[in-house]
Amino acid sequence: MSDRVVYFNGDFIPEIEARISIFDSALMYGDMVFEMTRTFKQKPYCLRQHLERLYASLDYVQIDCGLTIDEMATSTQQTLERNLPAVEDYDVQIMHNVTRGGLGLYDTLIKEGTAPIITINVLPLVRHIGSGASKYDEGAHFVITPQQSVPSRYIDPKAKNRSRIYYKLAELQAGQMEAGANALLTDEHGFITEGTGNNFFMVRDGEIFTPRPRDILRGVSRQACMELAGTLDIPVHETDIEPYDVRAAHEAWYTSTTICMQPITRFNFQPVGDGKPGPMYHKLLAAWSQEVGVDIARQAREYAQESVTWRP
Repeated sequence: MSDRVVYFNGDFIPEIEARISIFDSALMYGDMVFEMTRTFKQKPYCLRQHLERLYASLDYVQIDCGLTIDEMATSTQQTLERNLPAVEDYDVQIMHNVTRGGLGLYDTLIKEGTAPIITINVLPLVRHIGSGASKYDEGAHFVITPQQSVPSRYIDPKAKNRSRIYYKLAELQAGQMEAGANALLTDEHGFITEGTGNNFFMVRDGEIFTPRPRDILRGVSRQACMELAGTLDIPVHETDIEPYDVRAAHEAWYTSTTICMQPITRFNFQPVGDGKPGPMYHKLLAAWSQEVGVDIARQAREYAQESVTWRP
C-alpha cells in the first residue's frame, strides 16, 4: 500500500483515504477546476504559471477556495516534500483539484460540509509517460473527429475544468476510427483547435504554426514551446489552421504537461512530411531537455521499462 499523502483542505491524509461525497458538486455537475504540473529532478516545473491559470479558472467559475495563490504554492511545496520519501527518485505529477463543495440540499449527508474542497496529490509519472515512451521516436497518429470543441460562449475551454465529456467523446470516436489514434478537434468553422488535453503545432518552410488561443486551453507547455522556439530564432505564428493545411506540413507535434512534446507522424491516415519525427521537433526537444536538466525522451524510456513491474 502506498505511503503517499494528500493535502485535503489544510490536512494531510493517506492517499487511499482521500474521498469526497457522492453529493459533491464535482460529481453532480462536473463543477471542479484543476491543474496538473510535473517535476523535473523532483522540482516543480512552471508551477507559478499553472497556479496562475488555476486561479483564473477559479475566478471564471466563481469559486473562492479560501487560499491565496502564495498560500497554494506553499501548500503545494509542503505536499511534495512530505511525499518525497514515498516516491523514491521518480519525477511526479502534481494534481490540484478544487471543487465548489457539497450541494446544500444534501448537507446532512456530507461529512466534509458544503464549503469548497482543495486537494493536492502527487503521483510518480512511471505509467503516465512510460506508457507513451515509444511515441518520442515513432510519433503519434492524430485524426479529426466528428466531435468538435465547445465554443467559448458556452463554456470557455481556457478555464481548465472537469466538465469535459466532449473530450471523452472525441477520444472514443478517434479510437473507433483506428485503435490508438489521438483525437484532434475543430471549432464550428472547421479550424483546428486542440487535442484532448494537448496543443497542436505544425511546421512549414522552417516556421511554426499553432492554432489561435481562442477556443482552446492555453497550455503552459504550449507557451513553453513557443518561448523555446523564440530563443532559437524560429518564427512562431498563432493562426487559423484547417485540416487541409496539415497535408502540406513538413512536420507536426503536440505538447502537454507530462510529455512536454511528442511528434505527430500521421494525420488523418496520411504521413506528415516523410512520416518520421522532423528536425525541428528534435531541435526543440533537445533544447527543452537542456532547460530542465533531464533527457525527456530517455526518462520516458526508462520509465517504460520500470512500468512493467511498478504499482501505484
